[in-house]
Amino acid sequence: MPSIRFVVALALLSAAFAANPASPYVPLQEQLTPEQQHATGLDTLSAAQLELLNRLLREKTESAATAAANGAADDGDVGAPARTAAAPRALPPDLEIRTIKARLKGKVEGWAPGTEFRLDNGQTWKVLKGEITLRKPLESPEILVVPGLAGRWFLQVDEDYPKARVYRVD
Repeated sequence: MPSIRFVVALALLSAAFAANPASPYVPLQEQLTPEQQHATGLDTLSAAQLELLNRLLREKTESAATAAANGAADDGDVGAPARTAAAPRALPPDLEIRTIKARLKGKVEGWAPGTEFRLDNGQTWKVLKGEITLRKPLESPEILVVPGLAGRWFLQVDEDYPKARVYRVD
């Protein structure tokens, strides 16, 4: 799951462009200081991910500018049907990332690097970083495997426990 800071920064930038559609799109790396790029995780993106993010934001900006221009032109058309904004473009299937909700098979007492988790959906995930011993073992708990930035994944057993950084092994 993207960091909150990154999502907030992205939302603020999108809102700024939507508010001023006449301004040309400026790539994110030119809008933010190196400190801001680091704080939002932008500096962890690959060149391809950064290019895709900039392209999506540029298209959104251009689409908002077009919609604003069309809306302004239609102000005098009392009987005209209302225009709707273009539907957002979906990411290509290979870039679409979703949270996985499943149940762990068996009892969980904790984890450390190297621990493997088998899920009821047939997937197997291995802990890369993170270590915890649970106060009491959990029997087949429901879990979330949450996407992070730059292809990272995190396993969440309970929102009160820290997440384990994991990778898929099957």
